Amino acid sequence: MAEAAAAAEGGTAPFTVGVTVRGYETDTQGHLNQAVYLQYAEHARWSLLQACGVRQSDLLARGIGPVTIETTIRYRRELRAGDEVEVSCAFVWGEGRTFTVEQTVTKADGTVAAELTAVGGLLDLEKRKLLTDPRAAFRELAAETTALGLS
Repeated sequence: MAEAAAAAEGGTAPFTVGVTVRGYETDTQGHLNQAVYLQYAEHARWSLLQACGVRQSDLLARGIGPVTIETTIRYRRELRAGDEVEVSCAFVWGEGRTFTVEQTVTKADGTVAAELTAVGGLLDLEKRKLLTDPRAAFRELAAETTALGLS
């Protein structure tokens, strides 16, 4: 977690969070179940937001919430119970209502186990429509914006 905090404070390394693969997360072949990669990615995204000072309760108080529109996972190497991994998280901003989150799951030996790319947005929870400028909303809420790619 020290690396995550360092990255959130403006270091050059991408934001990462460590995870240990648990036995109950594996399938009958002993591999990490494919759905769990999504949970690891979600954990890293929320950890990044929290490190930047954006809490779930802050989003809800503003009547907005992050949504995932599309996710692609490229599986590179298997993960098994007990493996230690780092899950990176980088927000990539374009113009408009959506943004991309690029993530990599990397084993302790540096082997890339999976690459995830997600397209997301911020949903107005009352109107049920995406905000026109999610960057502005994150800038308003975040105490630190570097790890969000907004500096």
